[in-house]
Amino acid sequence: MASTLFDRAGLLAAIGRTPLLQLRRLAPVKTSVELFVKAEFQNPGGSVKDRAARAIVEDAERRGLLRGGSRILDATSGNTGIAYAMIAAAHGYGLTLCVPGNVTPERLRILHAYGAEVVLTSAMDGSDGAIREARRIFESDPDRYFYADQYNNDANWRAHYDTTAPEILEQTEGRITHFVAGLGTSGTFVGTGRRLRELIPDVRLVSVQPESPLHAIEGLKHMDTSIRPGIYDPALADEDVAISTERAQALTRRLATEEGLLVGVSSGAALAASLDLASRIGSGVIVTVFPDSGSRYLSEPFWDAEDTE
Repeated sequence: MASTLFDRAGLLAAIGRTPLLQLRRLAPVKTSVELFVKAEFQNPGGSVKDRAARAIVEDAERRGLLRGGSRILDATSGNTGIAYAMIAAAHGYGLTLCVPGNVTPERLRILHAYGAEVVLTSAMDGSDGAIREARRIFESDPDRYFYADQYNNDANWRAHYDTTAPEILEQTEGRITHFVAGLGTSGTFVGTGRRLRELIPDVRLVSVQPESPLHAIEGLKHMDTSIRPGIYDPALADEDVAISTERAQALTRRLATEEGLLVGVSSGAALAASLDLASRIGSGVIVTVFPDSGSRYLSEPFWDAEDTE
């Protein structure tokens, strides 16, 4: 019978190596521009955050910050928490997560299914409120927790520097000319962007965020009005674009009905920015990231809206 260690390695080894898919029906009008999406919803925990959570946990283990009997603590809007919960269950760690109260029922049930302790914070305060509560809990009992602090943990962006960027380079055979990704913790954009810039100096890096502080693009931050992640590097982007909630939601619905891709609204925002970019350039190979599956958001009312375009 396989050892527990082998089983854990098998689960963690399944993270990454996600497919790169070329859009067909929602592709750019210009045949000289190709648009590819990194299907991060194919990770075992269902999102791009599997990469960062694995890197954060493994880094903490190497540094002796996390060992048997330890309890992980962090703030999350959902996906990183699910990734932590999956990994914590496999490793036998306790887990406490501070989560905004407007988290979807689907994500909350997944967290409970993995056995995570969930502390719900004010929905009005969003992810910033969850961050403040996680800090308060840690400061009240620092010996009990390993505070993962995904927003300020360099292992977050390094996960993408080490894995996501090399995968994209291999999958595009080095032809990528533009990389587009949303800003939440900013780990995906910063880590992937830094590695791509080192290997392809002419690559163009485009970050994406909501156009308004009052938005419903789950997983993304409006940086000017939020607690800025310590790992965020605003100087890295060649261009930072703002996308409306309504447009992101409309494209998310169309991805399901026209491309067969059931994804979250942050994917719709990434697609909107990518299509705008495609309309402005003469030729190129654009790669963007679809962070998670739409199955985590099916209780959201936006799915019932009718598209007029």
